Amino acid sequence: MDNNDWKHYSQQTQAIRAGHHRTPEDEHSPPIFTTSSYVFNSAEEAAARFTGKQPGNIYSRFTNPTVTAFQERLALLEQGERCLAFASGMAAIMAVGMGLLKAGDHVVCSRAVFGNTVLLFQNYFGKFGVSTDFVDLTDLSAWQAAINHNTRLLFVETPSNPLTELADITALAELAHRHDCLLVVDNCFCTPVLQKPLLLGADIVVHSATKYLDGQGRCVGGAVVASDSIIEQSLYPFLRTGGASMSPFNAWVFLAGLETLHLRMKAHCENALALALWLQEQPGVTKVHYPGLPAHAQHALAKQQQQGFGGIVSFEVAGGKEHAWHVIDSTKMVSITANLGDVKTTLTHPASTTHGRLSPEARQLAGIGEGLIRISAGLEDSDDIKQDLARGLNPGYSTA
Repeated sequence: MDNNDWKHYSQQTQAIRAGHHRTPEDEHSPPIFTTSSYVFNSAEEAAARFTGKQPGNIYSRFTNPTVTAFQERLALLEQGERCLAFASGMAAIMAVGMGLLKAGDHVVCSRAVFGNTVLLFQNYFGKFGVSTDFVDLTDLSAWQAAINHNTRLLFVETPSNPLTELADITALAELAHRHDCLLVVDNCFCTPVLQKPLLLGADIVVHSATKYLDGQGRCVGGAVVASDSIIEQSLYPFLRTGGASMSPFNAWVFLAGLETLHLRMKAHCENALALALWLQEQPGVTKVHYPGLPAHAQHALAKQQQQGFGGIVSFEVAGGKEHAWHVIDSTKMVSITANLGDVKTTLTHPASTTHGRLSPEARQLAGIGEGLIRISAGLEDSDDIKQDLARGLNPGYSTA
């Protein structure tokens, strides 16, 4: 079946079966096409493929059946027209900028985004004449004030990394379109299981497939979902020329990851909420950031635009960096790594890792304090995760 046929099925079924076009071998599981090139039946056919007059595979830098299967499946899950896969999440964001921006253009970006996203816009696009203003993602008036005559993109990550702040996607989309801009939403934390930005008015969705889409920390990849015209006219030419391609093997791994995405996201949400509620009661914890808590500033918005509160919890401890590092170093089971979205619980100190390359002033503006710890709740028993964290949080905890 093609993607139009799969549109009549539920998202959970799409995540398991869509995108796989069975070969003459009648395989049940999607195959990996580990080939760099493809053979043509004639010179005429080769010429027709290269000019675009005839559809078909040309070269695996930009056409590969395994990658295509992943693209078709993710496009369906996001309810978008088309998806394009890339070598990493950052490559996907780079492609959006390179494909849609030119010297003299302007971007408004939420201040609370992944540190490398800030650096990409500020240090690299800036070198080529694209300016970026960073604003508070929750303050719609700040977005409005930052837009000017040459603004082309609004870029937001919601929930944010690592404070789990939320932007009102519908309101931002209306603002962007009123000024002839495109709204780009990084949907890494929620995935299409919990949030569908395109249905809320966004124009482009970006993903780090490395995170929840894979779910087991095995491969690096990224993706962009948008209209067919945006992909075909602006992003596909950049991929074909620039070569930030997803490997067939990684695409095959991500296809398998999508099959369990619904089950995993539900379990991640359950464990994250249990941890957030528990952390609120722990000595030395001064604040917990999680949209599932009624005290979270955007709790009502999270219930409105998401189908779950996500698997990321951040919390602040008294004592700054020294205490935060003590909590992290006292764990025995939880993985100390900056990756997230894994079935294994991970934790990191954002100020010295994911956001460590930002200036102290930029970190302060983004609310990334020295006492902040980010947890990606995995799928272990929540009591085991709590006990592991308690070693560093509770001075009276016995490790015997």
